[in-house]
Amino acid sequence: MRTTRSRLAALAAAAALATTLAACGSGGGGYGGGASTPTDTTTGSATGSSSGDGSGSAGPLATADSDLGTIVVDGQGMTVYYYTPDEPGSGTSACTGECLAAWPPVHAGSGTPEVQGVTAEVGTITGNDGEPQVTLDGRPVYLYAGDAAPGDVAGQGLQDIWWVVAPDGSEITTMPGSGGGGGY
Repeated sequence: MRTTRSRLAALAAAAALATTLAACGSGGGGYGGGASTPTDTTTGSATGSSSGDGSGSAGPLATADSDLGTIVVDGQGMTVYYYTPDEPGSGTSACTGECLAAWPPVHAGSGTPEVQGVTAEVGTITGNDGEPQVTLDGRPVYLYAGDAAPGDVAGQGLQDIWWVVAPDGSEITTMPGSGGGGGY
């Protein structure tokens, strides 16, 4: 009986994630439904060290090696993403409502965000959750609730609108395991 309940719970969780992902392509900021924030863990793989702000989306940025090459991560080692509908330099985020559940903003904490190894221009905006959100080259950055551990890139390429960020501020558009990284 317990096994059946466990399986049903796992199926319900998978269905909720599938619904979340399907909503991501529908526009209008309807992204999410029951997704949780990423696990708050630390890693030694990020260059430099920094502390989080307690929300699971630590603002200080660093770089780390991944299946996609060198990427930008937050202070907890979690992968940082761009959202294609965000307009660079607009000072706003297009991720609203349920989107924020699946794609929490990277918070700046107080003052200017700390960075190590990131060469893109770093700034902040007031995010849709009312907190200072980190920007790279004028674009807000986010985490993905589906990334369970530092270095995960499960959000890469979702709905062709979410992309991992390179240290120079460019989008990484190759997919994990595609062989397109070539050690870059």
